[in-house]
Order: sequence, then structure tokens, then C-alpha cells
Amino acid sequence: MKFANILKRARSLAAEADISQVDFLAVQINIVGEENGVFYVEVKDGRISVEPYEYYDRQCAITISDDDFSKLTRGKLDPVKAYDEGRLKAEGDLGRALQFTNLLQDGIKK
Repeated sequence: MKFANILKRARSLAAEADISQVDFLAVQINIVGEENGVFYVEVKDGRISVEPYEYYDRQCAITISDDDFSKLTRGKLDPVKAYDEGRLKAEGDLGRALQFTNLLQDGIKK
């Protein structure tokens, strides 16, 4: 999946996510593999943003391959299992990483 499509998919899922219970979230996603890149997801003031930049004041950073991110955003890869298998790496607040993946899952269900 091309990085532009990865970003588009992340924005699409973010638009569907229920952020009503999230006061603030700042997660950087590092995509590695054939299609690599960086983007962040921020929930702030009742709005969600997905932008193709690094986020230096992030609460956590997630590193995942382009292929696994595609599977994750289609509901074909369980994020906890991916973490346990080393396919998804999280740095920083693991609770925020889980909160991010829950938002993704919420967007997939809609």
C-alpha cells in the first residue's frame, strides 16, 4: 500500500472514530517497509487530526510495517497480538497506544 493510501485510510478511519471519551491523544505512527513514512494522530478540543508530520510532544510512538498497518486498518490483525509478536512496537505511554488502536477498531466497525 502506498504511503499516500496509508494516510488516506488513517484519515478515513479517524473520521469514523468516536472520540467523545478522549480528552487528548497524541500518537506518532512510523511506517516501515517498502512504503515508509511518518504521520501523527491528535485528538484535541473534540477534533481529530491526521497529518503527515512527526509529533515531537507525542504521548507515544508506534512503529509498524506498511503491510501490517494495512492489515490492522482492515481488521485483519489484532493490535495486542501484533505487539506481543513484535510486529507492532510502541514507545512511550502504552495506554495511549492501546487507546489509538481502539479508535482505529472503532472506525473499522462503522
